[in-house]
Amino acid sequence: MQHKAPRRTRERILELSLRLFNEFGEPNITTTVIAEEMNISPGNLYYHFRNKDDIVNSIFVQFDAEINKKLAFPEGRKANIQDIWTYLHLTFELVWRYRFFYRDLNDLLSRNRKLELNFKQILSHKTKVASELCIGLRLDGEFEGTDMDIDALATNIVVVATYWLSYEYVRNPRKYTELQTMSDSLARGCYQVIVLISPYLRGETKTAFEKLSQEYLQKLPQ
Repeated sequence: MQHKAPRRTRERILELSLRLFNEFGEPNITTTVIAEEMNISPGNLYYHFRNKDDIVNSIFVQFDAEINKKLAFPEGRKANIQDIWTYLHLTFELVWRYRFFYRDLNDLLSRNRKLELNFKQILSHKTKVASELCIGLRLDGEFEGTDMDIDALATNIVVVATYWLSYEYVRNPRKYTELQTMSDSLARGCYQVIVLISPYLRGETKTAFEKLSQEYLQKLPQ
């Protein structure tokens, strides 16, 4: 029987830091707290990471890698409305897994230049993907809108997706981390994003969207 190799200290620090940042907010967690929770000395922690920003940036590298791996549309064919729905699900699941980035976004970016530049690239990439999806649907006659409509729509999609969890936190901060609340929140977020596209849809895509929407709304708590 093979035994799994123990996780390295660096990996455990990142895993614990992500959990603490998500649960209590990144501004409220210091390297001292992380070291104490890890039951290691501050010196041991600083051997692996220079400071808290170094930890945050390393977590972001993981986040970025997961985005590039998971958020890819099928090759060899054009994306359909079901692909878009799945894409949104995966996006919101990643946002939840790394939610401290989004909840504490303004504070983080104001003092972390590297994170500021990297996050801009992610937002730019998401906006580009949203635009390309709409353009693809328009080429198939399934989307009716001008280039200006698509630019505005892509921006709105990214804005809602980026700040949805902040909105949900303000609505109900005491239940923010509950599993059922989280699941419902992500479902509502997906719906709120994709419903932005609805007025522009035509043909079979419009019909498929309406069917998916009804199935989705029936699952949400009244």
